[in-house]
Amino acid sequence: MWLILAVLSASIWLLRERSHRRTRPMAGGLHADIDIPYDAEFELYHNGLSLCSKKVRFCLAELGIEYVSHHIDLIETGAYENLSRAFLAINPAAVVPVLIHRGHPVYESHDIIRYAADHSDTPGELVPADPARRAAMQTWVDRASLVGDDPIANASESAGNAVPGLTVPLFAAMIEEVPYWRIAEGVLFHRLKRRALLFLAMKAGGLSRLPRSPARSIMAECASQIARHLDALDAQLEESGGPWILGERFSLADVSWLPIFERLREADSLHCFIGGGRRAATGAYWERLRERPSYRAAILAHSLPSIASGTQRLIAAKAADPALRAALEPQTDETTSHARGKRT
Repeated sequence: MWLILAVLSASIWLLRERSHRRTRPMAGGLHADIDIPYDAEFELYHNGLSLCSKKVRFCLAELGIEYVSHHIDLIETGAYENLSRAFLAINPAAVVPVLIHRGHPVYESHDIIRYAADHSDTPGELVPADPARRAAMQTWVDRASLVGDDPIANASESAGNAVPGLTVPLFAAMIEEVPYWRIAEGVLFHRLKRRALLFLAMKAGGLSRLPRSPARSIMAECASQIARHLDALDAQLEESGGPWILGERFSLADVSWLPIFERLREADSLHCFIGGGRRAATGAYWERLRERPSYRAAILAHSLPSIASGTQRLIAAKAADPALRAALEPQTDETTSHARGKRT
């Protein structure tokens, strides 16, 4: 009898929660038809690890836009707070970041940064006035943007879509600290069940099993694509004369590329692409990005202990097992293509 009551109660709870935690895709840009309570002109819902959140914080820092910060945990950083009823009222798609401007949400990071640039006290600060230069900027914004529910399927289209594949070892290291029951919440409520199941598999297998899992072929393909995108960036930096993608002018293109480098750094794979003399122009470009005050304000100030411990766990595991290092670090021909001639 008690077992029947327990199963019945659990079923009722699950049905009730699912009715309150339905997720659905949301179009990018401003949604003036949605009203959200707010206390400041700009408020940002974001996560310390999220690639797209890094981009938006970096943009807001460059523009000098002050905002009220709402950190939302993702399962990688400890919990599915993005699946909570409270956050789903902010974004039914269950993803960060979300910029709230005077009570109306703006979705999708590539739309958010353009919206912020147009609504700052210095409109045009990060967007060239010349149409041709603006189009060139957008090309590089697009090449760094992460779009779609399955970004890895579009890794050839942008570095933003390729970099999640190289983040798998970091995810596996970070997920070690997350209880199974928290990960299972995603299986129950996330609209992208495959993602939640992937985290369960990484939790069960750990770092040591990644080389023998299907993830290895994904990582190899994404490494190849990242190398190709970085070759194109290296060629553009040399052609423009730097110091930035469009030349002398810092723009949203540069804002969009910083998170790519930062994520590769966190995943301990950046040296595979710009170390040892590879892509010298790109390496110097990364150092200039790190020297900007906005990097400290938007990236370093929002670093989480769980990210640092995951990175250190990954580094330690590779140091202790050379075979694991060889399996997890990109060793494709494309990672050294700069030495033999760039390919775009």
